[in-house]
Amino acid sequence: MKYTNKHAIVGLTTAISLMVVACKDTFLEVPVTGQLSNIQLNSKAGIEGSLIGAYSMLNGRGDRLASASNWVWGGIRGGDANKGTDPGDFSTINPLQRFETISTSGEIGGTWQRKYEAISRVNATLRLLASAGPDVTAADKTRITAEARFLRGFNYFELKRLFNNTPYIDESVDYGTGIEKVANNVELYPKIEADLKYAYDNLPETQSAAGRINKWGAAAMLAKVYLYQKKYAEAKALFDLVIANGKTANGKKLGLVPKYADLFKASNDNNEESLFAIQAAANTGSVNNANPEFDLNYPYNTGANGPGNCCGFNQPSFEYVNAFRTTANGLPLLDGSYNTGANQVKNDMGVLSKDPFTTDAGNLDPRLDHTVGRRGIPYLDWQNHPGNDWIRNQPNGGPYSPKKFTYYKADKGSLQDNSSWTPGYTALNVPLIRFADVLLMAAECEIEVGSLTKALEYTNMVRKRAANPDGFVKAFADPAKPEGGFGKDPAAKYVISEYPASQFATKEAARTAVRFERRLELGDEGHRFFDLVRWGIAEPTINAYLTYEGAKLPTTLGGAKFKANRDEYLPIPQSQIDIQGASVLKQNPGY
Repeated sequence: MKYTNKHAIVGLTTAISLMVVACKDTFLEVPVTGQLSNIQLNSKAGIEGSLIGAYSMLNGRGDRLASASNWVWGGIRGGDANKGTDPGDFSTINPLQRFETISTSGEIGGTWQRKYEAISRVNATLRLLASAGPDVTAADKTRITAEARFLRGFNYFELKRLFNNTPYIDESVDYGTGIEKVANNVELYPKIEADLKYAYDNLPETQSAAGRINKWGAAAMLAKVYLYQKKYAEAKALFDLVIANGKTANGKKLGLVPKYADLFKASNDNNEESLFAIQAAANTGSVNNANPEFDLNYPYNTGANGPGNCCGFNQPSFEYVNAFRTTANGLPLLDGSYNTGANQVKNDMGVLSKDPFTTDAGNLDPRLDHTVGRRGIPYLDWQNHPGNDWIRNQPNGGPYSPKKFTYYKADKGSLQDNSSWTPGYTALNVPLIRFADVLLMAAECEIEVGSLTKALEYTNMVRKRAANPDGFVKAFADPAKPEGGFGKDPAAKYVISEYPASQFATKEAARTAVRFERRLELGDEGHRFFDLVRWGIAEPTINAYLTYEGAKLPTTLGGAKFKANRDEYLPIPQSQIDIQGASVLKQNPGY
C-alpha cells in the first residue's frame, strides 16, 4: 500500500487515497497494479492491517528525530546528552541543541510530517470501520476504535509538547472537505483528553498482542496529560487506579522489574513494568522494525569487540553524569553542588586510551553505569569501555557513550539485526510509559493534592529498586578476558539509599527530590526537556546547563542560550505555512 502526498502537505495526507480521473476514452482507465479492493480493506484483516500501520509510525519509520523516543527533542535539548560525534555529521542537529532553531529546519518539518502521517493512518482506520464488512463484530469495532483513538490522542500529545497548538484533523476531514483550511488556533488538550478517555473507557485489560495498548496504558497516558495541565486531582485519581489495579497488555500485574538493567534487555521486553512501548523486532526483513532511530547512537570504531561500530551520537553530557554523585548517606546532591569541585565525576576528557586513567572513586548512584558508557567500566557484556578509542571526537562530544538502548554481545544475530549497513539495529523495545514513570508522576500529584507521606513512599519504591545490589554493574572477573564473565565486586562505588521522611517534610523539598529522581531514573528516555517546560523551570535550568557544558565543549555549546517564551516550543514548519497560508497557520512566538 502506498501512502500518497498531495500538494506537499505530507503531514495532513490521507493514508489511503483513491483518485478518480475523468476521461472519455475508457480504454485508458487501467487499474492500478496491486491496488486493494474495498472488500479487502473493509475486512477485519484489512482494518487490523491499517491499524498496525498506525502503530508502526511510533518509531518514525526511518526518520530518526520523528520517533516517539524523543532522543533529540526530549533528551539532548534537556541536557541528558549532546549530539556528539563529528560537528559536520548530521549537522542539522547542531542548531537544535544550541536553541538556534529556524522554521525551515528539515528535522522539524520531518517530525511534523511523520506525526501527521501517523494521525492520517489512524483516521483512515476509523473511516474503514464505518463501512466494515460482516466479519467485523461490534466488539471488534469498539476495540479497534479505542486503539485508534488512543494512537491519535498520543500523537496529538506529542505535537502539543513539540509545537503547542497544531491543526486538529479527525476522520471527518479529508481532501476536498476542507483539510487545507484547518487552522492551529484551537486548544488541543480537550481533544487529546477526549480520545484518551474513550480509549480508557473502551479498551480491554489484556490484549491479543503485548504491543497493543490496553485499558491501563490508556489510563496512565490520560493521567499524564492531566498532569501536564496541572489537573492534579484528576491525574491522581487515575494514577491511584493504575497503581492499585493495573496490568500490562499481556496480563502481568504492574510492578517494578527487580533489576534496573533488565528494563533494557530485549530478552525481557514486555515485562511487568511496560505500560506502552515502541515494539521492536530484529531479522524481519526490514530494519525499520528494529529501532531505526538509534542506528547512529553507539560507540564509534568498536570493531568486533563492541556494539554498533557507529557513529558516536547522543553522547551523555558532563552535567548529566555528575548528577549521579551521591553523599556518604547515599542521597543525591539536590543543591546542585555535583557540578563543583571534587563532586564532579572524574572523566578521561582529552586522555588517550593508551594513557593511564583511574576511574572515579567517589560515591555514585548505580543507575549511572546502566545508562552511560564510562572508561574502565564494563560496557554491558562486551568489555570495559576503553575510553577515547570508542569516542569519535572528544572535543565535540565529550568522553561518554550512550548505553541504555544498546544490544548485548549475547544478543548478536538473534535479538540484533545484521542485514543492513550497520549492526546497530535491535529487538529492544523503547518504553514510552513505564511503571516507575507512573510512580514518580503519581508522587508529583500526591505532593500537590494528596499526601507527602505517599509521595515519599512512591519515590522510595523507585530508589529501592535502584539500590538492589544484585542489579549493580559488576566488574569482569578478568578484564583482559571479558568472555569469562563477571565477578562479584561492583564496578564502582555505588552508594544509594532511600529518602528520609525529612526530605518530604515540605512541598518544596519534596518537589525538588521527585524532580531530581525523574532525571536519574528516566534519563536518556526522552522526558527531560518536556519535564522542565511543564515545571516552568526550563530557562534557568537549561541555561545553567549550557553555561557549564559550554565551558567543557566550547565549540559545541559555547555561547548557546535558551530564550524564554520562545524555545519551549518548536516553530511551525515554514513549508506548512507556505502551503496553507499564514492566515491559516500562525507561527509560534519568536520565530
